[in-house]
Amino acid sequence: MKKLHLGCGQKKIYGFINVDIREEVEPDTVYDITKVSEIFEDVDLIYSAHVLEHFSLKPSSFSPITYMEVLEDWYKTLSIGGILRLSVPDFDKIIEYYKKTDDLKSVISFIYGGEKHDKDFHYHCWNFNTLRKDLEEVGFKNVERYDWRKLDHSYIDDYSQSYLPHMDKVNGLMMSLNVQAIK
Repeated sequence: MKKLHLGCGQKKIYGFINVDIREEVEPDTVYDITKVSEIFEDVDLIYSAHVLEHFSLKPSSFSPITYMEVLEDWYKTLSIGGILRLSVPDFDKIIEYYKKTDDLKSVISFIYGGEKHDKDFHYHCWNFNTLRKDLEEVGFKNVERYDWRKLDHSYIDDYSQSYLPHMDKVNGLMMSLNVQAIK
């Protein structure tokens, strides 16, 4: 199987080609993940955790590539029947947690990004229905949630496992919207 982990950051997954634009995180391939169809084709699985929100709804000088253009490129990269598995901050859960706790500080990075480097800003957000609609508009089918615990790389503690309170995977509220779709 040919598997890509796009926007891997420092979380490398064994058995995947780990791709990131930032050399300092030492990915397998340093490349712009908005254009992976230029160097990869017939990919069986694309995995991307908390990356899509770093692209805007409309092009701007800050974010010239839109998230829909990114999804279209990833769709093009996949083989027929290939799987896109992604996670983004879950806007419904952000609101739920905030209403329950009145703790804006804990949810702010889910909304705006961690701002740890030049690419770590958020431009968009989704709930399940809006993400499903966007994926279906690109051409994806069978859009459904996935459980990170059932992945062969569940041992990698990445943003698909985001809970509040932080790291409370037993009693906390899952803040990540984990979705997969088929080309």
